[in-house]
Amino acid sequence: MAFDFSFPTRVVFGSGSLNQLGGLVRDYQGSHVFLITDQGLAAAGHEQRALESLKEAGISWTLFDGVTPNPTTEDVQRAIESINGQTIDFIVGLGGGSSMDCAKGVNFLLTNGGRMEDYWGVGKATRPMLPFIAIPTTAGTGSEAQSFALIANPETHMKMACGDKKAAARVAILDPDLTLTMPKKVAAVTAVDALSHAVETYVTKKRTFVSRMFSLEGWKLLTQAFPVMFKNSADLQAREQMLLGAHWAGAAIEQSMLGAAHALANPLTAHFNTIHGIAVGVMLPHVIRFNAEVVPQLYGELAEAIGLCAEDDPEAGERVAEYVRHLVELTGLPVTLKDAGVERSKIAVMAPEAAKQWTGTFNPRPVDAENLQELYECAWN
Repeated sequence: MAFDFSFPTRVVFGSGSLNQLGGLVRDYQGSHVFLITDQGLAAAGHEQRALESLKEAGISWTLFDGVTPNPTTEDVQRAIESINGQTIDFIVGLGGGSSMDCAKGVNFLLTNGGRMEDYWGVGKATRPMLPFIAIPTTAGTGSEAQSFALIANPETHMKMACGDKKAAARVAILDPDLTLTMPKKVAAVTAVDALSHAVETYVTKKRTFVSRMFSLEGWKLLTQAFPVMFKNSADLQAREQMLLGAHWAGAAIEQSMLGAAHALANPLTAHFNTIHGIAVGVMLPHVIRFNAEVVPQLYGELAEAIGLCAEDDPEAGERVAEYVRHLVELTGLPVTLKDAGVERSKIAVMAPEAAKQWTGTFNPRPVDAENLQELYECAWN
C-alpha cells in the first residue's frame, strides 16, 4: 500500500476545450508560445484553431509543424533551429505522441542545452524547464500525462526514454472533438496502444495502489469504448471514453512504468518499421499468458471489472488475453507477426535487443533473451 504520489498536470477535459488554450497560456504568464505539431493537424484545421485561441488571448507564437512519426533527435534539432533566435517562454505540443514527445525534447534542449542523449534516463536535467501544455489529438499514447520524452536514434531507430519531472505538462487539454478527424488506422493503432498501457501498468513490479486505480479506470473506459467506436466512429461518447481512458492509462505509466509487451515492440519497429500500436497489439496477449503464471490474481481483477469472469477464476489470464486479441481484431489490425510483415528469421536477432529494453525490467515475471524469443515465436503465426 505504500506509495509516493504526485500528479503535476492539470487536466482540462471536454468538447471544445481547445478554445481555452490562449487563456490558459496567459494564466501561466506565457507571452510567446512555441507551437509544435505536424502537417496532418494543419490539414485537419486543429492548428488554426489553436493559433486563433492564442491570437484572441494576445499571445504571440512561433510555429513548427514538421514533426514526423516516431520523432528522432533530428526532428528535435530541426524544431529548435526553426526558432531562429526568437525568445520563447512557453511550449505547446499539439498532436499525437510524436508531437508531444518532440515538444518535450525541445524543452530539454532549449532550457538545459546539450544533446538528447544527455537526458537518456531519469532526472538528468539540472535547470528549470519552460511551462508546457500538451494537447493530444489521438486517444493512445497518454504522453500528456507523462514526464518522459521518447526520442529515437535516427540511425538505429531505437527509442531513448528521457524522463524528468520538470518535463511534465502544466496542463493537458483533452478535447474529444480533436479525435474525430483521426484516420481509421490511426484511431486503431492508438486505441490498441492505450489498451496495452492499461493492462501492462496494472501488473508491473513497480505498480502502486495509486497506479492501479488509474490503470483500472483506463481499462474500464477503454473496453467500454472499443466495441462502440469501431462500429460507429462518430460516436462522441465513445471518443470521450477513449480519450479519457488513454489519459488515465498514461498517468499509470508515470507511476508504474510498462512491461514486456513494450520491450518486445521496440525491436519490431526498429527492424520492420512496424507501427507501435500494431506491435504491442500482437504481443500483448502472449505476454498476458506468460505473466499470468506469476500474477494470476491481477488479471482476475481486470477480468472481473468488465464481467469476463470471477476474480478467482483460474482461467482469468487466458480470458483477458483472448479478450484483448478480440478487441485488436475489432480494429482490423493484424494479430500475428506474420500478418504484420515480420520475417521469422529475424526473431533470433530481435530477442536479445528486446532483453535490453528498459521497460522489460518492470515486467512482473523476469524476462531474458530466451523467453522473449519464445514469445516472438508464439506470436509469429
